[in-house]
Amino acid sequence: MANRIDEIDKRILYYLSVDARNTTTSDIAAETDVTSATIRNRIEQLEAQGTLRGYLADIDYKSIESYVKYQFMCTAAIPDRKRLAQSVMEIRGVLTARELMAGSSNLVITAVGADTDEITQIAHKLSDLGLEIDDESVIEDEYRAPYAPFGPESVPKGPSLTDFMSLAGDAEVVEFTVSEDAKIAGMTIEAAVDEGLLADEVLVVGIERGGDVLTPKGSTVVQPGDVVSLFSKSSFDKDSLKLFGM
Repeated sequence: MANRIDEIDKRILYYLSVDARNTTTSDIAAETDVTSATIRNRIEQLEAQGTLRGYLADIDYKSIESYVKYQFMCTAAIPDRKRLAQSVMEIRGVLTARELMAGSSNLVITAVGADTDEITQIAHKLSDLGLEIDDESVIEDEYRAPYAPFGPESVPKGPSLTDFMSLAGDAEVVEFTVSEDAKIAGMTIEAAVDEGLLADEVLVVGIERGGDVLTPKGSTVVQPGDVVSLFSKSSFDKDSLKLFGM
């Protein structure tokens, strides 16, 4: 069952996303006009209900000599996807396994190795589990941002580039929040393609709305505030992203 949160909860999640390590309950209380005790109780409730799942360290593995961070785009049979995602997490060196609502390339796995030999070993173990590796690449950099709609009104509500990755060859994945004045806001994905606003080679692989992950379809209407994930086999034309308010 989906959890309900109010404006105070949203602010808590926002400020912890900005910097959980250096943000105190007093800091959040000052921004929300409630007591520190209230913030502590709310955080405990968010943790208990599973909305706030943890506080992860942001480690730059690239800064450590010889270490490499890798991404594998894999395909799992739909009935086995969740089971395989959980099995993948038992492989030494795997950091994350992300399930995508798609028929192919529906399991994105991030791993770290001390050298390329370790990455090769991880790839073999993924294959042994029955996963088909569609693509793999070194992750050069990652960029993150808090979910702006949960923040105060003073935070700009324009598009928020939350993630960008270069994959093998010229392929790229970009993830961002759709702005209120974006051209695509209020349009279906199919209409955007028909009008030539969304290139044929660009795939909408994920939409997050209000904490729910939607399966993108031609009839799906893109709304302001949606966190949209795009995949392109070639480098993105930055002008084309203006469709989303970039």
